[in-house]
Amino acid sequence: MTDTNVNIIKLTAAEIAAKIAAGELTAVAVTEAHLARIEAVDEKVHAFLHVDREGALAQARAVDAKRERGEKLGPLAGVPLALKDIFTTEGIPTTVGSKILEGWIPPYDATLTKRLKAADVVILGKTNMDEFAMGSSTENSAYGPTGNPWDLTRIPGGSGGGSSAALASFEAPLAIGTDTGGSIRQPAAVTGTVGVKPTYGGVSRYGMVAFSSSLDQGGPCARTVLDAALLHEVIAGHDPLDSTSIDAPVPPVVEAARNGSVAGMRVGVVKQFRGEGYQAGVVQRFDEAVVLLKELGAEIVELDCPSFDLALAAYYLIAPSECSSNLARFDAMRYGLRVGDDGTKSAEEVTSLTREAGFGPEVKRRIMLGTYALSSGYYDAYYGSAQKVRTLITRDFEKSFEKVDVIVSPTTPTTAFPIGERADDPMAMYLADLCTIPTNLAGNAAMSLPCGLAPEDNLPVGLQIIAPAMKDDRLYKVGAAVEAAFVEKWGHPLLEEAPSL
Repeated sequence: MTDTNVNIIKLTAAEIAAKIAAGELTAVAVTEAHLARIEAVDEKVHAFLHVDREGALAQARAVDAKRERGEKLGPLAGVPLALKDIFTTEGIPTTVGSKILEGWIPPYDATLTKRLKAADVVILGKTNMDEFAMGSSTENSAYGPTGNPWDLTRIPGGSGGGSSAALASFEAPLAIGTDTGGSIRQPAAVTGTVGVKPTYGGVSRYGMVAFSSSLDQGGPCARTVLDAALLHEVIAGHDPLDSTSIDAPVPPVVEAARNGSVAGMRVGVVKQFRGEGYQAGVVQRFDEAVVLLKELGAEIVELDCPSFDLALAAYYLIAPSECSSNLARFDAMRYGLRVGDDGTKSAEEVTSLTREAGFGPEVKRRIMLGTYALSSGYYDAYYGSAQKVRTLITRDFEKSFEKVDVIVSPTTPTTAFPIGERADDPMAMYLADLCTIPTNLAGNAAMSLPCGLAPEDNLPVGLQIIAPAMKDDRLYKVGAAVEAAFVEKWGHPLLEEAPSL
């Protein structure tokens, strides 16, 4: 890559947008720099499943033409973005990391995709992910795993590992993820990036391929808190096409990110978010972050949320149950893969053969778990009980937010683990989401941002901030303050030097 390209890809999204608006850079030059970076490193990283080179350059040329005509540009106009391959994009493949949708080209855009295009964000392509967003490592993709740019032998998180890896490898300054049990925040934590799960219903799910409809939530991924806020503002807002969309103004997230402060805020620390299974370096960095918050003027409050210990079990009944219902639509009759349709087999046989060939092991596991949990005689014992636990978790959050403004915790119990280490141990894999799942069950907003490197392996550690529903701006207010303090005190290793590739 040329020195100019290297300088461009190191810029934040906010800096890129400002330079394009001022005429110091063209959107085409910015897009070409990131496409060159993808070409140079993505064979090793495998962040992308599809790169839309011509489409991206066409979008960039349109932005440059707008500027030349003197039209006002939006706050992210011309900024490249990596889009998780779970949002439909007209004319571009959407596979959800699964063979069952290999080669499927949607005839319409998801609402989120439309909003990105309307804001003149340049979509570079679609990123790799665990199949149907089921996983914590991006190893469950039918198209092969993604590597963590900090160490390509380790996982980049999941299910949105492609999006987080694209950010950490400087292939894109912005990305989109989805979060069902931590799939935005956990990848952010292990790659040293920023990821936000907005309040459930804050970002439209129309055109997002469903995994677990009461939990799924799209959100922004970036390398800085301000960049995440700018992207959040673009994609959020009410959508009449989504029945779960909240009809209320978007919280002032950008203003909060520009005016970060924790002075006078009450910050909760939950005692259930530590203990056995937590890596020593992760706990050390989290404890340092709590001390830093106190130094910045926050009051630290100890919280006891006993129902959080049941969150993992409840999640792995609710999510598979909803998945078994949602994935019933993949029947080989309407779209996607079709196997065995030779004129001699019944529709049921074709459906069975297609699902056998099209779904991977983890998806099949969750479909079977969910179907069992919903079956006659077991519904109340399993799914019904899990929903009662969900109510208890929501109540624990409500009680906590009467005492504090936000809650903080480690985002993940450990740093990035080696690819293949937990592939044959589903329970060990599921524990990666121990800290993130309660927020999805309650529908609150949460963010992960870097809080240094673990001393034992020199890999990123994430700090999770949790806010009440529709108080997403608190995430950015606290996150921006912590980020600024961390950079001043220890620097930002990801922004100062890209991981070696």
